[in-house]
Amino acid sequence: MKVIVFGGDGFCGWPTALHLSSLGHDVTIVDNLSRRRIDDELGLKSLTPIASMPDRLRAWQELQGRPIEFVEMDMARDISGLDRLLGETQPDAVVHFAEQRAAPYSMRGPEEKRYTVDNNISATHHLLVALVERSPDTHLVHLGTMGVYGYSGGGFSIPEGYLDVAVRDEEGELQQREILFPTSPGSVYHMTKSLDQLMFQFYARNDRLKITDLHQGIVWGTQTDLTMRDERLINRFDYDGDYGTVLNRFLVESAIGYPLTVHGSGGQTRAFINIGDTVRCVALAIENPPERGERVNILNQVAETLRVIDLAELVSKRTGAEIAHVPNPRAEADENELVVSNEGFRSLGLDPILLDSSLLQDTIDLSRRYRDRIDREKIPARSAWNAERQREIDGDMAIA
Repeated sequence: MKVIVFGGDGFCGWPTALHLSSLGHDVTIVDNLSRRRIDDELGLKSLTPIASMPDRLRAWQELQGRPIEFVEMDMARDISGLDRLLGETQPDAVVHFAEQRAAPYSMRGPEEKRYTVDNNISATHHLLVALVERSPDTHLVHLGTMGVYGYSGGGFSIPEGYLDVAVRDEEGELQQREILFPTSPGSVYHMTKSLDQLMFQFYARNDRLKITDLHQGIVWGTQTDLTMRDERLINRFDYDGDYGTVLNRFLVESAIGYPLTVHGSGGQTRAFINIGDTVRCVALAIENPPERGERVNILNQVAETLRVIDLAELVSKRTGAEIAHVPNPRAEADENELVVSNEGFRSLGLDPILLDSSLLQDTIDLSRRYRDRIDREKIPARSAWNAERQREIDGDMAIA
């Protein structure tokens, strides 16, 4: 198949592009390289050294004997370029990773909030319109987030996107309906993913686009078998307070003797998935498209759920690191329950990697290998959800 990976230079996009190419698909990466520019803006660098895009693609060609094409484009702004690309390529599938992906970054301040909304919503809507006009048979696979559901299942398992409900009509009779699971975004980033959902529903119904929306949990690990084949292929490893996911941050902290920073009590339950399963899930989604005219196919892309404090204790047991409780920058409940259905991907053959696997040790070893690149000042989360949380963080930093 011909597949375009929008956002293919990013944390999830790059290993996905390699995986799809290794399966024999003709892959084109489209990216505006904004994630690299945000590193410069924040004074950050990936724990792992990231090669330039030309070097990455050259290494893949040398090792795999097949090319991955690259187009530098800002799909949120270059509408004519996007239209032209889809019209000329007529891809079988497009994978949409081209959104600002970090909840903390989206809450840093007014400019980051505006950028996240402008970029994410425009990119998604421009892509949908371009597909309708230029390539309506293309299957759109979008990387969404479990965060659209919020973080409380209310005592039941969160289904895959939809709820069956009963509504009383004027005669008092119960009428059955299927509705989207009500969204409860916890950040500006999560809000944009919730708005994506509504756009997908409209374009699937109105223009009969084929759309799969993947509601992904927190990704742990950073490398796949393919990214580890050559130093030039290595994937990025974010550990900072804005972009570092919680487990990856814990592993970097343990590598340098920094306490594991648990926000609040650590009673927040989250859904997790390994980066290797991320790329496998995207491939499975591409291979199993809905028919035109069918509803949006929503799949929960998760392996398991775990409390943050339990995750910290797992890392502490493996590494000997101490655990420190710090103010939670997020406006959220101190504890929550979360049960999630992942029947869709399991029915497609996914046997998910769990946190107690040997791959956790591989990520610990990688953290120690590059520990000299760690900037301790960038580890704490400083982007607060509101003024009250900001005062707590500022007070804690002053004490430290």
